[in-house]
Amino acid sequence: MTDHSTADGSGSGHTAHSTAHGTGSEYTAYSYLTAGEDFRGLELAPEFGRVPPYSGGLTEQEQQRAYRLLRDSLVISLHDHPVRFPLRMEETPEYNRTGRQHAAYAGLAASGMTIVFDNMMDGTACVTGNAPWRWEDVITDLGMRQADLAHQSLVTVIRTLADIDEAHRSGRIGLVFGLEAATPIENEIDRLDVLYGLGLRQIGIAYSDANSLGAGLAEASDAGLTAFGRRAVTRMNELGLAIDLSHAGDRTALDTCERSERPVFITHAGARAVWDIPRMKPDDVLRAVAATGGVIGMSAAPHTTLSAAHPQHSIESVMDHFRYCADLVGIEHVAFGPDTLYGDHVALHRVFARLLSIGALRGPAFEPVAYVDGLENPTENFGNICGWLVQHGYSDEDIRAVLGGNIYRALQAIWIS
Repeated sequence: MTDHSTADGSGSGHTAHSTAHGTGSEYTAYSYLTAGEDFRGLELAPEFGRVPPYSGGLTEQEQQRAYRLLRDSLVISLHDHPVRFPLRMEETPEYNRTGRQHAAYAGLAASGMTIVFDNMMDGTACVTGNAPWRWEDVITDLGMRQADLAHQSLVTVIRTLADIDEAHRSGRIGLVFGLEAATPIENEIDRLDVLYGLGLRQIGIAYSDANSLGAGLAEASDAGLTAFGRRAVTRMNELGLAIDLSHAGDRTALDTCERSERPVFITHAGARAVWDIPRMKPDDVLRAVAATGGVIGMSAAPHTTLSAAHPQHSIESVMDHFRYCADLVGIEHVAFGPDTLYGDHVALHRVFARLLSIGALRGPAFEPVAYVDGLENPTENFGNICGWLVQHGYSDEDIRAVLGGNIYRALQAIWIS
C-alpha cells in the first residue's frame, strides 16, 4: 500500500513540511556545507524506489482504513536507522570517517512515523580508528547529527514526553537518540550522565561481545550482570534512560529485568521459539520484559526474524513473530522496531560481519533474500505494517497500541517528567 517515489523525493507519497531552508524535500543533510570541500562526498542510496514496491493485496476499503489509522495515530519505531548509506555499501567505513550520517528527510516525511528511536552509527562508528564503540566516535556522532538537525525544522530531537506530544500535534518527526550498547562508557558510570546530558534517551546493555556491564548474545558463557552492570542499571533508572536488551545475553537480560525498577525494552528482536537463533529471545526473557511493563519491538533486519512458515524473509515472517509474542505476553507489550535503513542492508551485514558478530546468527537453513519484502526501509515500514494489521482483522484500538501507544505508555514510567 505504500507509495514508492523517485530518488529525488517526488511523488504522491511525499508530504511537504516547512523547514528553515524550504520544504522538507528541499533541505538535504549537511547542505549548509559544501560536499567535496567541507567533507568527502559519496554517492548515497536513494530514499525512494531502490526496490520494487510491496504489494499487500488490500482492498480499497482496507487501504482507506489503514491510511486513516496511520495518519491519526501516534506512530513510534522502537528501532530504525533513518539515514542514507552509501550506494556502494563497501564505502561505509569511509563514509563513517566523515562523522556525518545523512538523515533521510524526504523519506521520513513520507513515512507516516511520528517518532523514531535512532541508534546512529553505533557499532559501525569507526570515525577515529578501526574498532567500534569508541567514546569519541559516539560523541562525534551525537554532535554532528544535532548540528545538521539544527538547520531544518521537519525533524526534531526528542528528550521528553512533552516533545513527543508536540511532534504529534505539529506533524513533525522526532528522533530519540540511543545506543545499542553501553560499551563506550567502559567502567565510568558518570558517562551515562554525560550521554543523557547530550540528548541520549535509550541505551543497550551489551552488543554481542561482553562488556563491563554483562554479556552479549555472541558469548558462549553468560554470567549475567556484573556488579558494575547492576550499578549502571540503577543509574539508568535514576536518569530516565530507557534500557534495551536486544543484543544482550539471556542471563544478562533476565538479571537486568530483575534489577530494573522501570520498564525495560527489547527494541528490535523476535521469538526464538519461532526461529531458533541466538539473536531471537527465549520465552523466559520475553515474559520477563513484559513483567517489567516493557515492550518488545519486532525486528526486520535481513535474515533474522524468519519463521518455519515463511523462511524467505518478508513482512509475513516478521508478523509470525509478532503474533507469537502477542499471544505469549499480551498485545499491550508488543510493538515494532524494524531496524531498517536507506541502502542495501544485506550488503551492510557483509561489510561489517566481523564487527557486528554476524556469525553468531547460526541457525536453521534458509533461502537468502536481497531485501525484506514489505519492510525494506523506514519510509515503507509502518504503512505496510498498518495495512497488514487491518487486513488481518485487528481492531483500531489494538492497531494504535502496537503502532506507538504501548511504547508511549512504557516511556511514561521510564522517562522523568
